[in-house]
Amino acid sequence: MDNTEHYIEALIFASEQGIRLEEIMYCLQAAFERDFTNNEVNESLTAIQNKYNDDNLAIEMVKVGNAYQFFTKKKYHPVINLLQLQRSKKRLSQAALETLAIIAYKQPVTKTDVEQIRGVNCDYSIQKLLEKELIAIIGKSEGLGKPILYGTSNLFMDYFGINNIEELPQIKDFTSAATTIGEQTE
Repeated sequence: MDNTEHYIEALIFASEQGIRLEEIMYCLQAAFERDFTNNEVNESLTAIQNKYNDDNLAIEMVKVGNAYQFFTKKKYHPVINLLQLQRSKKRLSQAALETLAIIAYKQPVTKTDVEQIRGVNCDYSIQKLLEKELIAIIGKSEGLGKPILYGTSNLFMDYFGINNIEELPQIKDFTSAATTIGEQTE
């Protein structure tokens, strides 16, 4: 193998989070069945870092903590923020809204509980709500199989402008004289 640098670059690019020197060395040693020295890998990392310092490239390799990652250069953050803002404004589907409402009012709740209330499979809606970070995994139930428990996230609170779950509207807030049948007695 004559170009360690390309393999290391591919490992960093493919890693969802930062990749540590030890992980890089393990992957290289397992793939090529030979030992790599720290110095050899560090030289390749320096070469990659120098390559991405070029002003003609929009990304850079950064060491965060003890791990390496690719990031967009700071001067491109304003345009990326616009993309993130545009994507975050996409509306939720009716199914996702129903799922979110159930989780908000019944939390902590399992996927099975949500599906029993809605009467349909909620895998896709829950996945989308997790991706949008409106809900979060908050633990595991003590029930059979220890299913995952879901609850709302801090982003949910920010998005809906509330400080805690008690501020969610209650059913009584939606009832009016026009929506009741019969006489009201107390």
